[in-house]
Amino acid sequence: MSTPNSVEAPLSVSKVSQDIKDWIAKLGQVWVEGQVTQIRIRSGFQKTFITLRDVNEDYSIAITCPSNMIKALMPDINDGDRVVVFGRPNFYANRGTLSLEITDIRPVGLGELLARIEVLKKMFTAEGLFDADRKVALPFLPQNIGLITGKESAAERDILENTTKRWPGVRFTVKNTAVQGPTTVAEVIRALAELQADPTVDVIVIARGGGSVEDLLPFSDETLIRAVADCRIPVVSAIGHEPDSPLLDLVADVRASTPTDAASKIVPDFNQELAGLTKAREIARRVITQWLVRERDRLASLRARPVLATPDGFLSVRRDELHNNRRRIRVHITNELLYASAQLRSNQDKVRLLSPASTLDRGYAIVQRSDQSIVRGVDQLSTDDIVNVRVSSGSFSAIVNAIDEPAQAISEKDAS
Repeated sequence: MSTPNSVEAPLSVSKVSQDIKDWIAKLGQVWVEGQVTQIRIRSGFQKTFITLRDVNEDYSIAITCPSNMIKALMPDINDGDRVVVFGRPNFYANRGTLSLEITDIRPVGLGELLARIEVLKKMFTAEGLFDADRKVALPFLPQNIGLITGKESAAERDILENTTKRWPGVRFTVKNTAVQGPTTVAEVIRALAELQADPTVDVIVIARGGGSVEDLLPFSDETLIRAVADCRIPVVSAIGHEPDSPLLDLVADVRASTPTDAASKIVPDFNQELAGLTKAREIARRVITQWLVRERDRLASLRARPVLATPDGFLSVRRDELHNNRRRIRVHITNELLYASAQLRSNQDKVRLLSPASTLDRGYAIVQRSDQSIVRGVDQLSTDDIVNVRVSSGSFSAIVNAIDEPAQAISEKDAS
């Protein structure tokens, strides 16, 4: 504010209020979209008072308008209607309140709402928020299920009863929120964050029991869709509206057509699992029994073979063969030794007969001249030669005194 003021010279309340009024008046006229949350139409009054709330955030503003304008433009206006208004902000200085004085009000039509949802759908598709590879598979048997739904609603009852009926031991962490109206988005996002912070929650279900397109608009809100896309825990959408699915169905990891259908998707059926386990056990028992019978018959067939009926039979044959071979080898070796011994003795006798020592033993002697040459004939000797005579028991020296010619030489001489 440009008006001078200080501790010693403060401004009055009226002055401050008037300055605020003047500043707000400069804003001019604006178009505003929101949701009607409270409307007071009193007969006999020229003014109608409406509270308009933001469709995404927890903000609201008071609206005043002529009663005849409401009767002319929107005679069936009700809480929850989406509207667009045209007016000028006005600050009532004497009461210190702000109100939007409107001169036009128009309902947001269904076609326009669906068109906006289609624009968001294309945008999210382009960003890949609906891609299949972003989907997270549900755990086979969640220990704790987070449930976001209306308090004491039919959707809550259906999910709790049907899920417990399918698997009696399942646990729930229930977060009750608004499921239509201007506070829905903020409350659902807050509940989603709380369940994500709980380490025991394995899957989150967002449920509502159907409704009109207008009632389901919060479940196509951009802020909520992005919050679900960023959720690290698998999310199941169970809104229950077949003709026009909200965008939550597309971004969720699993879509259930109804809250009852959600129960069949988040937990297995105990009786079916038990029956399947019993059947599998019977099949396993039958297969194992058949295998044991088959292997027993095969073993009996193997044992019936001669080689296994008398497993030591071939050993006996081999043992007899071994004994015979040992006997033949022993006889052969003995014969060979006897023959070799006879040959050795024969060779010894031959060597002994040919040995000079054997000749000497029979009385012969070897005569050697002084040059060690052996005397083979008398013609090699002369009278008085000294010779060495070797006999079997030793040797001695001798002097040749006379030389006798051999008898054959004398006979040949006489003949001549």
